[in-house]
Amino acid sequence: MTKSDQTTQIYAAQAGDGHAFEVLLGDCYDSIYRFAYRWCGNSTDAEDITQQACIKLAQNIRQFRFESAFSSWLYRLVINCAKDWYKSQNRHQHQNIEDWIEPESAPDQSAENGIYLQQVLRLLDQLADGFKETALLVHGEGLTHAEAAEILQLKESTISWRLHEIRKQLQLLQQQPDGSWEHSL
Repeated sequence: MTKSDQTTQIYAAQAGDGHAFEVLLGDCYDSIYRFAYRWCGNSTDAEDITQQACIKLAQNIRQFRFESAFSSWLYRLVINCAKDWYKSQNRHQHQNIEDWIEPESAPDQSAENGIYLQQVLRLLDQLADGFKETALLVHGEGLTHAEAAEILQLKESTISWRLHEIRKQLQLLQQQPDGSWEHSL
């Protein structure tokens, strides 16, 4: 869908046109799911987050004001749904992240990459708020530091600093004497 077509669909959806919303959702559904999967590393949980994001999109489409790219606004919506979902999982099940991230890899990833993803997600969950979404936007979605800063409503230098801190933590973990991340997580 072209940007002009997307804008037309957004305006129509905001006016209550259900078909326009369906077309818009169809166009962005894969992006929502992909980002949710990168957030949690598990397809079942990503489906739950995606479902919540679709509901929230329907409820809040009128709040989009065209002040930024629709994709930026949508990333923020998915991030908020993922955070809410994670909090509800912890509140209802009292589990550690290790208990709900299952060893699984996306169809185009090897098992080793799936395990690595789980380890990185556990590390990111231990860091301060905002680090996980920074890493996922830049490394998972391939956005520039400036694009991630716009979505997260931060300075570009903050994005760069966060990524530097993440790399430092990963290097420290790799230097563990036993070579295992699990002992330090």
